[in-house]
Amino acid sequence: MAEQREVRRLAANLGFPEGPRWRDGVLWFSDIQNGAVRRLAPGGPVETVVALEGSRPSGLGFMPDGSLLIASMQGRQLLRWADGKLSLHADLTGMPGEFLNDMVVDGEGRAYVGARSNKVSAAVFHRDPGGPDCLLAVEPDGRAWVAAEDLCAPNGTVISPDGRTLIIAETYARRVARFDRDPATGRLSGRRLFAQFERTWPDGACLDAEGAVWVGSPYSNEVVRVFEGSRVADRVSLKGAVACMLGGEGRRTLFVLAIDPASLPPTEDGAAAAAAEHGACIYALEVPVAGAGWP
Repeated sequence: MAEQREVRRLAANLGFPEGPRWRDGVLWFSDIQNGAVRRLAPGGPVETVVALEGSRPSGLGFMPDGSLLIASMQGRQLLRWADGKLSLHADLTGMPGEFLNDMVVDGEGRAYVGARSNKVSAAVFHRDPGGPDCLLAVEPDGRAWVAAEDLCAPNGTVISPDGRTLIIAETYARRVARFDRDPATGRLSGRRLFAQFERTWPDGACLDAEGAVWVGSPYSNEVVRVFEGSRVADRVSLKGAVACMLGGEGRRTLFVLAIDPASLPPTEDGAAAAAAEHGACIYALEVPVAGAGWP
């Protein structure tokens, strides 16, 4: 199942990298700890694109016009960065949730962002079918509505190329859910289980052309490729792997963002993770199946 392949370290000693997105030959990502959106071109240094003073950016997504949406976690806002200027795209403080998390933006500019509470944590394996969290949908004009309820720690979210399927990781339930999606309205229905794990905490995610989902799992120090039905097709061990993105030439490079495991709260066994030698890092490896859909 797992195969040996070269893993390249592209950057080290970062803050808390999250939300990787591939756009115009560049890897974009949030640095939650340092309150900034940054990017990394192949062979180049990490560059800060926009500093968000007093804000913790998480999910990222690009609008059809190329402007960047940024989920402000504690601010509970979607910010829009265009032409070097930052503006408010949507104020979500009146919506459910205590903080925002990861996000995906579809081809029409509709964003889906996880709204989470502090009621769940990695210290408990949440086996219940539901949860206290939800997924918010934000229209291109900033209007927001609740797209899905009863989620548990909604995280990495992907949309199929035809727009008819949305798949979302529920980290602390150690599962991945699948919804049918109406491409015209963005409405979700027909929720069902895509994958259930015992020792994998699915976090950031991306989709490939065979319908498999790659998920980062920082607590089990790996990225995992899984098909619907919980069939694991591949695992790559990487300490603190929290999120991943398929990009590069032909979208066959898997970029993996890895945090320092020492920054994680303990799981149910109460053990704290050991610090990584190079802190938070970005890695890259080649995979045989190209990326597909959004992000």
